[in-house]
Amino acid sequence: MGLIPGEYGTHSLRRTKVAMIYKRTGNIRAVQILLGHSKLDSTVRYLGVDVEDALALSEATDL
Repeated sequence: MGLIPGEYGTHSLRRTKVAMIYKRTGNIRAVQILLGHSKLDSTVRYLGVDVEDALALSEATDL
């Protein structure tokens, strides 16, 4: 991929991927499932988004 191994770890790549998915779709529930989080609050904290915004997006998005 051309990445410098010392600048990226598996965790940062994992977080970047789901952050991109959330930004593109607004589907916090899908991100929660992908991360394997049992609580939506954990996913919200992980992404660093506002709880009310995340819940509104989640409720407005069907899986």
